[in-house]
Amino acid sequence: MDIARIFRKHISEYLDKFGKKIPYNHLKAINDILQCRTAELGGEIYYCENCKKFHYSYHSCKNRHCPKCGSKDSAKWLTKQKEKLLPVDYFMITFTLPSELRNICRSNQKSFYSALFQAAAWALKTMLKDPKYAGGEAGFTAVLHTWSRQLIFHPHGHFIVPGGAFDFRNSCWNQSHHKFLIPVKALSKLYRMKFEEIIKTKSPKLYDEIPSSIWREKAFITHSEFVGKGEAAFTYLAKYVYRTAISNNRIISCKNGKVTFSYKDSQSGKLKFCTVRVMEFIRRFLQHTLPAGFQKVRYYGFLSSAAKNKWEIVLKYWGIKAKKTENQEAENVQSKKILCRHCSAEMNLRASILRKPRAPPQLLIKIN
Repeated sequence: MDIARIFRKHISEYLDKFGKKIPYNHLKAINDILQCRTAELGGEIYYCENCKKFHYSYHSCKNRHCPKCGSKDSAKWLTKQKEKLLPVDYFMITFTLPSELRNICRSNQKSFYSALFQAAAWALKTMLKDPKYAGGEAGFTAVLHTWSRQLIFHPHGHFIVPGGAFDFRNSCWNQSHHKFLIPVKALSKLYRMKFEEIIKTKSPKLYDEIPSSIWREKAFITHSEFVGKGEAAFTYLAKYVYRTAISNNRIISCKNGKVTFSYKDSQSGKLKFCTVRVMEFIRRFLQHTLPAGFQKVRYYGFLSSAAKNKWEIVLKYWGIKAKKTENQEAENVQSKKILCRHCSAEMNLRASILRKPRAPPQLLIKIN
């Protein structure tokens, strides 16, 4: 059982139920998942001389919300992040939103996600710049995560931060003076203050809809966790960078109008199962579809793309030679051997299948 099969069987009912309320980016994700690795997107036909059989290889949709796509990109991203690791301790700082804001956030995702990134990054930079904690410029990686293990909407940001900051005036690395990098209570207050300021300035109408008590009485919880040299933390985050809220291998069944999927309990670590109605499952899955063009991974400080000179100074200080990643993808595609899945013999390309003409997402869904 997989997402595409569930969509093929039940998406018409979902469209009838929600109709024009469905955002365009949700429609696009639905269409791409339905067409992924089918003749709709084209492909190639290979022939095995040994088995005397033709084999069809269809193209992937490459939508970041498709469970069938993204695993190779995740591996490449992880490799690049490991190459950037400094010989220091690392911490994972998690920034959350109060539960009272989640429904508003779900209806205004772009504004809230952007505010979360900006407020959290500002709070981290401000505190690490203080000599009391590090006294320098920080450099860190941030990844947006919007789901819980049961696919409940729970937006939060994971920030992988080295345990210190670089003092560019004195050309030295200042290690953090705090056990958990910085005190999270003080960090939470700065984060909440900046978050409110951003929403009030950039989305005044939205700000007026939010009860004032949320800004004064509800905690914008942050959590700091020591993650060693950082490799394990990036390995954990790589699962979410190019993948969707649930993988196909977690879906156990779809029958009698209900979907059952597995998840690991965060407290006990034991495998558990969740069963919900099909419409609810589709709703939970699609609510994690990001706004078009939104960047869920961002880099700050000396790790940002605009600070290459500073990054070179940091590497020089630690005696690390910058690794130039050569793009050999085109060469690998040309030299890659396509093997028969039955006998493992190399197959020959016989023909290409052209993808079908594109149409607006709504029309494609009605055709299916």
